[in-house]
Amino acid sequence: MLNITDDKIDDMLEEGDFYSLHTLKTPGMGRLLAKVSLTLVVSACLFLFLPWQQNIRGSGKVTALNPQNRPQTIESAISGRIKVWKISEGQHVTQGDTILTLSEVKDKYFDPNLLTRLSQQLEAKEQGLAAKMSKKEALERQIIALQETRAIKLRQARNYFQQSILKLEIDSIAFESEKIQFANSENTFDRNQKRYQAGNITLTKFQEIESKFQASRAKLISAENKWLQSKTELINYRISIAGTEAEYLDKISKAQSTVSETLADIHATEGEIAKIKNEFSNMEIRNQQYQIIAPQTGYIVRALKAGIGETIKEGEAVATIIPDSDDLAAEMHVRAMDLPFISTGRKVRIEFDGWPSLQFSGWPNASVGTFGGIVSVIDRVDSKPGSFRILVAPDPEDEAWPEQIRMGSGIKGWVMLNDVPIWFELWRQLNGFPPSIYENQQTTTNTSKK
Repeated sequence: MLNITDDKIDDMLEEGDFYSLHTLKTPGMGRLLAKVSLTLVVSACLFLFLPWQQNIRGSGKVTALNPQNRPQTIESAISGRIKVWKISEGQHVTQGDTILTLSEVKDKYFDPNLLTRLSQQLEAKEQGLAAKMSKKEALERQIIALQETRAIKLRQARNYFQQSILKLEIDSIAFESEKIQFANSENTFDRNQKRYQAGNITLTKFQEIESKFQASRAKLISAENKWLQSKTELINYRISIAGTEAEYLDKISKAQSTVSETLADIHATEGEIAKIKNEFSNMEIRNQQYQIIAPQTGYIVRALKAGIGETIKEGEAVATIIPDSDDLAAEMHVRAMDLPFISTGRKVRIEFDGWPSLQFSGWPNASVGTFGGIVSVIDRVDSKPGSFRILVAPDPEDEAWPEQIRMGSGIKGWVMLNDVPIWFELWRQLNGFPPSIYENQQTTTNTSKK
C-alpha cells in the first residue's frame, strides 16, 4: 500500500476474487460520456477560434433612394368643391392624368365670362394709355416749338436792343453837337445884342441873328428829346428781353408740368394694366387648377377626400400616390454608438418582412433568403434620440431584390464590418464594446501606401 518495499502482491491476487473491486470498475457508458464531453469541450474551444464577421444591426422600412420617388400626397392649389372623381383607389395613373375635377366656391370667380371682361378692361386701359402717350408727344412737340419761338423772340429783342444802343449813341452825339452850336449861337446873339444896343447894327440884322439863335435853341431841345427818347427805348428793349424770357419760361414750364402730369397718368395706367394682366394670368392659371392632375406616373393608394360636393381648402391633400419606379432603398436606423464605424459603400445584408430567410449575421455566406445592399446615405443629424438613419441601395453585384416588396415594408439589416474570432466577438458583446475596425483601417492604409 505504501510502496516501501520492492515485494509486490499484485501478481499474487486475482481481481475477479474480490467483488468489491469488481463493483468499483468504471462502466463503459461513463467512458463514452467522458469522451463525448471531452470532444465537445475541445470542439467548443476550436469553435471559439472560428472567424466571425462583425456587424451592426438595424431595422426600418423600404423606401426610395430619390425623394421624388417616395409616396407623396396630391394637393389642391385652390379651394373648391369636389365635382367628380376620375379615378379609383389602386388605379395606375400616368403623369398628367386627371384625378378629380373641382367647382368654384368663391363668389369673386363665379362669373363664367370673367376672362372676357378682364380682357375688355385690359383693352380699354391700353387704348387710354395710347391716348395719353399721344398727348405726351403733342406736349413735347409744343415745348420744342415754344423753345424755338423763345429763342427767335429773344434774338429779335436783343437785336432791337443793340439798335437802340447805337441810336442812343447817335442821338447823344447829335445832342452834344447841338449844345455846341447853341452855345455858339448864344455867344453870337449876345455880341450882336450889345452891338444893336450900341447902334452898330440895324434892327433887321439883329432880328435875323435872334431868329437864328431861337432856331438853334429849338434844335437843341429837339436833339435832347431824341436823346431822352433813345434812352427810354433802350430801357424798354431791356425790359422787353426780360419779359420775353419770363413769358416763354412760364409757357414752357406750364407745358412741362402738363407733361409730368401726363407721365404720372401714363405710369398709373401702366400699373393698372399690369395689375389687370396679372389678374388675367392668375385667372387663366386658376381655370387650369380646377383639374387636379397626377404629378407623375404611379398608383393612387388612398383618397383622403371622398364625397362629391365636399369642400377642400387651398393646399389640402386629396389623395396619396406612390410613384411607379424601381428606385428602391432600405431605410435603417442604427444606434449612435455604432454610427462612427459605418461608411458609405459598406456591404449590408437585408431581410424583408414576409420573405422567408435564415440569417447568420456573422456568416453571411451561410445565410439564406437575405439580399445584398450598399450604404449610400448617412444622415448628418439624428432621426430620433440615440438613433441615426442610413439609406441602403441594392447591391448591383448581388441578387436583385424581389419584385413583391412594397414601399413601407419592414426590414432588418446587418451592416457587415470585419472578420474577428468568435471568442473576441463574445468578449466584446459581454463588455459592451463597439465593433473593431482597426484591422480594416490598417489594411486601407497599407493599400494606399502601396
